[in-house]
Amino acid sequence: MTGEPNFNRIAKPYRWLEYLTLGWALERCRLHFLPELLQQRNALVLGDGDGRFLAALMAANINLQANAVDSSADMLHLLRKRCEASASDAFTRLRIQHLSALSFIPTGSYDLVATHFFLDCLSQSDLEAFILRIVPTLTPGALWVISDFRIPPGFMRLPARIIVRFLYLAFRILTGLRTTRLPDYATPLAQAGLTRMKRHFSLAGLLTTELWEFQK
Repeated sequence: MTGEPNFNRIAKPYRWLEYLTLGWALERCRLHFLPELLQQRNALVLGDGDGRFLAALMAANINLQANAVDSSADMLHLLRKRCEASASDAFTRLRIQHLSALSFIPTGSYDLVATHFFLDCLSQSDLEAFILRIVPTLTPGALWVISDFRIPPGFMRLPARIIVRFLYLAFRILTGLRTTRLPDYATPLAQAGLTRMKRHFSLAGLLTTELWEFQK
C-alpha cells in the first residue's frame, strides 16, 4: 500500500453498511469455524473491525487471551466495548494495540491467528512480508482462520469481479485504501509451513472462510 487507509470514518456505520450490502453473509463467514477455536489459549486478531468476531470468540472460549491489532482507534474502541459486553473478564484477557499490521512486531507466541476480511487490504508484497513476520510466533499446531472475498470459476466469475472491483472503489473513496486487487495468501501461507485443513464457500463462491494449521 502506498498510504495508510483511515477506517475511523466508517467505524460506527460499518456494521450497517455491511448488512445493507451483503446481509449477514460476512458475519456468518467470521463465525463459521468458531466451534473449532475453543481450545486455543493465545490469539492474535488483526483487523477485526468493530470486534464482532472477537467478542463471540471470547464469550465462547473463556480461557482465551487475545491480542487485537488495528490501525483504527475508533474500531478498537468499538471492539473493546463489544468484548467487555460479551465477556465480563475481557478487560483482563484482552490486549489492544493501535497500530498498522505492517508496523506490528509480534513479541509473544500464538496458537491462533484470525484475519477476517483483512488480508484483502494488503498488497501482495506487504502480505508476504506480513506472513513471514507472524509465522515465527506460531506454536506447533497453531490455527489460522481466514475469511475473504474470492473470484470463483464458472458463472460467478464475472459478477464476482464486478462486485470486488466496486468494493475496492468504495473503500478507496471512504478510507483511502489503495489496494485494488485480491492478493494470493494461499501460496505464501503454504510456503511458510501452513496447511489448509478446511474451507467453506458462501454466496456462490464469492466468500470463503478457511482454517489453516501450522505444521512445522
